[in-house]
Amino acid sequence: MSVEVLIKNGAETIGEGPHWDGDTGTLLFVDIFKGDVHRWKSATGVDEKIHLGGSITFIIPCKKGGYIVGQSKNICHFDWDTQKLTTLHTVEEGTTTRLNDAKCDRNGRLWAGTMGMEYKDSVDMKRGSLYSFDSISGLRSHMDSVTVANGIAWSADNNTMFFIDSPLKVIYAFDFDAESGNINNRRVAIHVENGFPDGMTIDTEDKLWVACFSAGRVVRYDPQSGKELQVVEIPSKRTTSCCFGGDNFEDLYVTSCAAHVSVEDLSLEQVLKEEPLAGSVFRVTGLGVRGQAANKYA
Repeated sequence: MSVEVLIKNGAETIGEGPHWDGDTGTLLFVDIFKGDVHRWKSATGVDEKIHLGGSITFIIPCKKGGYIVGQSKNICHFDWDTQKLTTLHTVEEGTTTRLNDAKCDRNGRLWAGTMGMEYKDSVDMKRGSLYSFDSISGLRSHMDSVTVANGIAWSADNNTMFFIDSPLKVIYAFDFDAESGNINNRRVAIHVENGFPDGMTIDTEDKLWVACFSAGRVVRYDPQSGKELQVVEIPSKRTTSCCFGGDNFEDLYVTSCAAHVSVEDLSLEQVLKEEPLAGSVFRVTGLGVRGQAANKYA
């Protein structure tokens, strides 16, 4: 196994939401409070970025072209070539919440969570929700009283959905109905002991890979037993999320956080003095497993 720095200090605030687009061989990710979307091309090694403004929390390719993007409270469509950003829906108007992590299921629905206001030492508890969104059903609420909505993944048989609420240090499992898009029978699959579970992905053996914020590691868990199976140490303690990619989905891409400008007194320069690789994107190879390909928005 090898861990390398793919994009040094790629994010100035919170690097998040990595998504491998297998059709184009590109890695997408966001810099949340900088308001930037990134697109790293494996063919050239070039990291392109576009500034959109606001809090940019996710970027996912659309089957019909362009990208679905989270901007503060807005679910948007974004055309990379024209840089046109079109708002499709606004969530939780008049509240002190914002969108956070998101993924699409195999039917092309977007699943996105919200979170409460962040403070220096805490977050506004239980202000967030978990939603699904598509062009037919619109916005549907599935869960409330969420603190920090984060990683989402589905089992290979598409019958189970996993979801993280970070400050609670839990990974929930739900029974998932792919046709209706309903979830039920919520239960705790995993209690995370070291760090805070943040973003996650899943491999072809139905094992979860979870980026543990403040712990500097990505952990492979068995969601049936809740046990740790493997630990990958990352040279940045503020690991935020991960996804599988590369030609055969055998490489693991890991994002990290630099300065958390909304809640910390430390400047980016102070953070980098203490942790020179903060905000970098890392690539892990030689894990001996393959990941499931991420879904696009339909």
